Amino acid sequence: MAIFDTHCDVLFRMHYDKNLSFDQNNGLHITYDNLKNAGSKVQCFALFIPDKVPQEIKFKTALDMIDILHKDILEKHQDVHLVRTKSDIEALGEDDIGIMLTLEGCDAIDIDLVKLRTLFYLGVRSVGMTWNNANAAADGATESRQAGLSDFGRKVVRENNKYKVWTDVSHITEKGFWDVMEEADFPIASHSNVKALCNHARNLTDEQMKALFEKGGVMGITFVPSFLNESGKASITDILKHIEYVCSLGGASHLGFGSDFDGIETTPKEVTNYGDYPVLINELQKHYSEDVVNGFLFNNFYKALPL
Repeated sequence: MAIFDTHCDVLFRMHYDKNLSFDQNNGLHITYDNLKNAGSKVQCFALFIPDKVPQEIKFKTALDMIDILHKDILEKHQDVHLVRTKSDIEALGEDDIGIMLTLEGCDAIDIDLVKLRTLFYLGVRSVGMTWNNANAAADGATESRQAGLSDFGRKVVRENNKYKVWTDVSHITEKGFWDVMEEADFPIASHSNVKALCNHARNLTDEQMKALFEKGGVMGITFVPSFLNESGKASITDILKHIEYVCSLGGASHLGFGSDFDGIETTPKEVTNYGDYPVLINELQKHYSEDVVNGFLFNNFYKALPL
């Protein structure tokens, strides 16, 4: 079964640890071999710039990560391709893998829409307004102020609409979420779970999920243990509980996966890296039809692509 996973931090890991290799099993959750072996069709690679990076080099850091993608991944593998649109994905060969770039937080662009558009030209197809902190666009989920979109943030969302780019509500405050719902034509939650099952600031309430689904958005269930279970220790059973809850809200066709591999230190015990996706797929097939499972794994996010 083809897999469309909407969040990982491979580029962040490779940028800050030069010893890591996409071609070797030396510490990454996602490598070339486990993407191939597990059935990846599209993997979203995030550009995440840590708050500690000085503002004057944040955009350069994002460009450095894009350079890593091309130099150390795409140029070394003829069957791995940068994809931007549905037609790009359709053009992939049977055994090819598509990489889609995303921006996790607008810190890299500061207050410059030219930088945002430049990232679009380089392939970014999804923009998360913020990480957990505040920036010029919005407050993040753990920012004590808990404000929503700034005026600049609203301009960012409108640029996303104009260029047919997803606006990602994962990491934003609840007020910011509702601001995005007012502005965004193409909202998604790339990696968030159910707040009713795990009361974490990064998870979504029933009302938020319903609003996202009404706007045609898709929610990527993530494998972060602290988003799955308040004990911080999670299993496939916890993943299935979140899936079933979303389905109970009418979200079966608005649900996918955003693993957050390489952005997390611990994992569910049965899904320790991307190569374990078949274990999860086997469990899904015990509970849902093939069409529904294909929706979760690939079709729901694919159909939600604006282009």
